[in-house]
Amino acid sequence: MTDPIVRFVQVSKRFGKTSVLGGVDLEIGRGEFFGLAGVNGAGKTTLIKCMLDFCRVDTGRIELFGLPHVQPRSRAQLAFLPERFVPPYYLTGRDFLSFMLRLQQRRLDERELLEMLAALDLDPAALARPVRAYSKGMTQKLGLAACFLSRRDLYVLDEPMSGLDPKARACVKALFGRLRGTGATLFFTSHALVDMEEICDRMVVLHQGVPYFSGAPRALCDHYGEGSMESAFLRCITTTTDAR
Repeated sequence: MTDPIVRFVQVSKRFGKTSVLGGVDLEIGRGEFFGLAGVNGAGKTTLIKCMLDFCRVDTGRIELFGLPHVQPRSRAQLAFLPERFVPPYYLTGRDFLSFMLRLQQRRLDERELLEMLAALDLDPAALARPVRAYSKGMTQKLGLAACFLSRRDLYVLDEPMSGLDPKARACVKALFGRLRGTGATLFFTSHALVDMEEICDRMVVLHQGVPYFSGAPRALCDHYGEGSMESAFLRCITTTTDAR
């Protein structure tokens, strides 16, 4: 692994008496495409929220680009798309993108914008409409466009394929392929294990707040002697639960 730009060291988080993260150790290298898999409630989104300083960690530490994650400048080269992305309903798509880029002291370049819309299969005419008229898939594409137009070194995407149809999913994966050539780092979560297999250099299975597998996606199948990612994942979390 190259020098890590994301590092979790014994990170724990509780909500009341419920342990959500239990001493997570995790590193993500520069230029790595990393996937985080797990069932609902495994702690994936909480891990991201802790990373972005949206909620306080109870124990351990997190570093981004070598800086403590609580320092705002540690997140200066990071773009984030939440699982439940809801842009301000009263803005048009163009207004939203322009506003997001202005926050980053960048101007909206029309040529670059049209190239991004084409890559995401989003009709440019939709930008003149208020986002409240968008479908779930269109809203997701708008969020992805805002992230990638920001040209950051690290992209943190929570369920980025949510609401996308098969054509749009293929377009996003192709966009990820081009992104890899820029040296950017991708950290994403997904319930679709086939996405992990197609996109990731490395994945972690998070179960009950603890990483129980880390390695290349196909190594998950090899480790559990299964022919499919789904079967291997099920073996992983079942073995984990039984062992505990």
